[in-house]
Amino acid sequence: MPTRTAFAFSRRAITIAALALTVGPSPLFAQTPVNGGTLTFALSPEPPFILTSINTTLQMGMVGSKIMESLLKLDVDLKPQPLLAQSWEISADGKSYTFKLRPNVKWHDGKPFTSADVKFTVMDVLKKLHPRGRSAYAKVTDVETPDPLTAIIKLSEPAPPMLVALASSYESPMTPKHIFEGTDIAANPAVSKPIGTGPFMFKEWQKGSFIILEKNPNYWDAGKPHLDKIVFRIINDASARAAGLESGEVQIGGLSPIPLTDMVRIEKNPALTIETRGYAYMSPFMLMEVNTRKPPLSDVRVRQAMAFAIDRDRMTKLVWMNYGKPAVSPIPSSVTSFHSTDLPKYDLNLDKAKQLLDEAGYKAGPDGKRFKITHDFVPLGSDYQRTGEFIKQQLSRVGIDVELRSQDLPSFFRRVYTDYDFDTTSLYYGAFADPTQGVQRLFWSKSIQKGVVFTNPTEYRSEAMDKVIEAAQSENDPVKRKALYLEMQRIAMTDLPVIPLMETRFTTISSAQLKNHTVTADGVIGGNFADVYFAK
Repeated sequence: MPTRTAFAFSRRAITIAALALTVGPSPLFAQTPVNGGTLTFALSPEPPFILTSINTTLQMGMVGSKIMESLLKLDVDLKPQPLLAQSWEISADGKSYTFKLRPNVKWHDGKPFTSADVKFTVMDVLKKLHPRGRSAYAKVTDVETPDPLTAIIKLSEPAPPMLVALASSYESPMTPKHIFEGTDIAANPAVSKPIGTGPFMFKEWQKGSFIILEKNPNYWDAGKPHLDKIVFRIINDASARAAGLESGEVQIGGLSPIPLTDMVRIEKNPALTIETRGYAYMSPFMLMEVNTRKPPLSDVRVRQAMAFAIDRDRMTKLVWMNYGKPAVSPIPSSVTSFHSTDLPKYDLNLDKAKQLLDEAGYKAGPDGKRFKITHDFVPLGSDYQRTGEFIKQQLSRVGIDVELRSQDLPSFFRRVYTDYDFDTTSLYYGAFADPTQGVQRLFWSKSIQKGVVFTNPTEYRSEAMDKVIEAAQSENDPVKRKALYLEMQRIAMTDLPVIPLMETRFTTISSAQLKNHTVTADGVIGGNFADVYFAK
């Protein structure tokens, strides 16, 4: 796995240009690409739409990032590289970011891409509607556009994580002003038929079956893309995805596309490759959200008892076949600049769990049960269902009766993030390269946004936590900033509105003939596939 790089900027002005970043040919591109061919990509579940500016479901990113692009991209070592911006400069006080845009870039409908699109995207889309944009762009006060190819983002205070947020076509795709301005963006038909600047153009979406993208013949990077077409096949049955990959009917799938119980067989197949890179940007981790609105879950002793009752080591080995690592913090160990292990610990201890439940007033009845709760596991396949079943079995050992609930993904999102009609969940989040981007949304009271997915559905509110989070958002000193996030982790692991379960290790499985699908830190989720080709 690539080494994570901290993004700490000195107070002097920093100018980065495309040529300065060119250090020689990468071994990733050592072969001569072959033009032509159709790539079939296994997709599951079917996304509700494609525009990731307003919903960050990863499956949407897999499609949208081939159509819509960001200002920058992150290489596999998490270093920003030019994409729609050729260069960028950060002012000495850290409050002004000047981007020089690539000339002669056009939207798929022929309109020019300009700084006005950057301003619209940041001010009217990402800052207002993006689930993480409320945090990532909180300090942005304006975007100045002195000419069509210059965009200057102005901030009230330094915001070190912002550059990372801008460097992913999944996270911050540029959005055409002339299509969305003055409309209800969520209801605009273009959220499902997006117009971008990317190497592939939206062609057709047959619900429940496939999404087709075609080669952009006017792509700004001359000679690319190499593929003629990408077909995203909606394949919700995991066995069918495995069969498709093994037969060659499907050439790639991401986010661990097959049940982990099949991995032993897949690992022995020379026609397929298994890639675990390409998820460093997301730093995914599995957690259990606990609805603190109602008893008994409003009692911190109950939440702590649940944490003591779940054997995370056993879950990682048995359920996830060691494709992961037991979690001890809401900031995964892969985020090396901020991760801490000096925190309240919840190693398996059933006696301690029972003691805490007794102290909270929930003693076991004659049948051994104390109370009943529901558990909604994210409906993304059998691995997640088995996770729910494991949690049910684990909590039953201390007298907590768990009712598992399954549903489709839109119903899960509505139940958890709009109706708040849940007790506990299990699903994965992206911690991302900086806690401001991916972790604080779980604990910041201002992230409680009814109807916005992946933002503090537990109703957790803490003045101490808010104070630490808000101080870290604008702290430009790396040492002080790390200290703030160490304190954030300590409070989080004491209050436990979410229980970290496991650091997830996703796989991308592909045909051995398919090249260059993972060349950025966001891999198949945020990569635009301009360089992808089939070797002869």
